[in-house]
Amino acid sequence: MGQPVKKAIVASAVGVVFGVVALANTATAQEKAEMSAAAKGKQVSENRKKGNCLAYDVMGDGASPGNIGPPLVAMKARFPDKAKLREQIWDAANKNPNSMMPPFGRHGVLTEKEVDAVVEYVYTLWNTRACSREELKLS
Repeated sequence: MGQPVKKAIVASAVGVVFGVVALANTATAQEKAEMSAAAKGKQVSENRKKGNCLAYDVMGDGASPGNIGPPLVAMKARFPDKAKLREQIWDAANKNPNSMMPPFGRHGVLTEKEVDAVVEYVYTLWNTRACSREELKLS
């Protein structure tokens, strides 16, 4: 094979690699907004004066979780309809009058935007760990 052909093949391969990397690192505006909301939701859920979810649930990478509520894992599988998850966080007593979960929205503990952010964060919980700080773009 001649030198010009080898250079062309190498250049093409490098171009393909850079193209694949660029596509892999490109997120849509909606995905970026959801990740930003998830980062805010993580902060709200771990705030002792707001969500304080760790007092009740095992969730993500939170330290010293409680065991009153269920572990927050596989949330997309458990709540395929994100609106149902939001209803649960807003006021769990609507579905279960004996729920120990505080009615965060109904009692004004969390604002509408905070509830939405917590929903986005909780929706990222797929196993016993949440998205990493890098994945959530936390600094």
